Amino acid sequence: MFRTHTTEEAKAAVGSDVVLAGWAETIRNLGKIRFVVLRDFYGRIQCVIKDENLAKDLKREDVVQIKGKVEESKQAPYGGKEVIVSEINVLGKVQKPLPVDPLDKTPADLDTRLQYRFLDLRRDKVKRIFLAKSMAIRAFRDYMKSQGFVDIQPATIIGAASEGGAELFEVQYFEKRAFLAQSPQLYKQMAVVGGLERVTMTTPVFRAEKHNTTAHLNESTQMDGEAAFFDDVDAVKLLSNAAMAIINTLAKHFEEVTPVKDVPVVAYDDAINELRENNFDIEIGDDLNREAEKKLCELYGEAVVINKWPTAIRAFYSMPYEDEPEYCRSYDLLYRGMEISSGAQRIHIPELLEEQLKKRGLNVEDFRFYLEAFYYGAPPHSGWSIGLERITMKMLNLNNIREAMLFPRDRTRLTP
Repeated sequence: MFRTHTTEEAKAAVGSDVVLAGWAETIRNLGKIRFVVLRDFYGRIQCVIKDENLAKDLKREDVVQIKGKVEESKQAPYGGKEVIVSEINVLGKVQKPLPVDPLDKTPADLDTRLQYRFLDLRRDKVKRIFLAKSMAIRAFRDYMKSQGFVDIQPATIIGAASEGGAELFEVQYFEKRAFLAQSPQLYKQMAVVGGLERVTMTTPVFRAEKHNTTAHLNESTQMDGEAAFFDDVDAVKLLSNAAMAIINTLAKHFEEVTPVKDVPVVAYDDAINELRENNFDIEIGDDLNREAEKKLCELYGEAVVINKWPTAIRAFYSMPYEDEPEYCRSYDLLYRGMEISSGAQRIHIPELLEEQLKKRGLNVEDFRFYLEAFYYGAPPHSGWSIGLERITMKMLNLNNIREAMLFPRDRTRLTP
């Protein structure tokens, strides 16, 4: 057994013998007495070494096992408890200078931090990012479960573009040409058409876009929902509530996050006209750039949905309005000046799907496996996805989306 208690559990065990394990964060020598702050995932505790022979070669960030008795000490940092050490064993020795300082006294640039992510994670600022991200996933899944959604696991190796376009990572799949999925879109639709009705998933997606921005990754994580017998209005309500469930859950634990009580819905044309009134050079039919998204959140609130987009600039599967086919039942959720989610009511009529594919210059036969699902009685359905890294980035006010991915993949970074 490597330990009997974590550092936090030990603080409740005054008078007891404990075995702890973690990292030697700091080491202070005061004459013959040595003070070591032991850090594990759960916290820190001061350890007092009175026998100078016990830890004479100990270095910062050595991984150690410490045995001793817990005592009260008003002077002890991290809760007024300390461990009087009787035995110390080094489990993992530091053998090189630390390129990233876990105490953050010597700052490192982002590239260095990502290269040595395993050290970067020892910093409290970084650890809390991934605690927040984990909490966001749980809040999302709990909300979707409460709404009767079934968790599924879609394929990530696919035989055709899932969203059209050329930004695909091609892979050799035995004797066939295949791609890494840009989106679980087609598969979650087929699951709904198959009768699961309400499906949700948290899945990686891949986009071979040659960008180098602070808001894009080539591998990211989506949190998706898709539901039968939902129109775009139903889907927007579900999306808004799911986003608020995530944001408001984290607002209870992270001071950077403020609760969101309402998500207004604004039609695309109205949003464009409002931007024009605020001196933006933008026309009906243009997509929103980052400055436009930022301005709309300033105008309408921290979170806002933009719906009723021009059909021509949305994905081929977006359902056009019957009386205004130049517009479709699609929508984006903007949060703190960034699009964090996109969705639509889907086209469930196969003839209309074929027509839209041809209009986009896509090969209908490449999507035959997808179209086939709609010839056997497909219900109207809608869905969306929330970018996990993006919402985490914006909730915590991070400067670069790479900080919200454990091991980010971009145009130049393939390791670690």
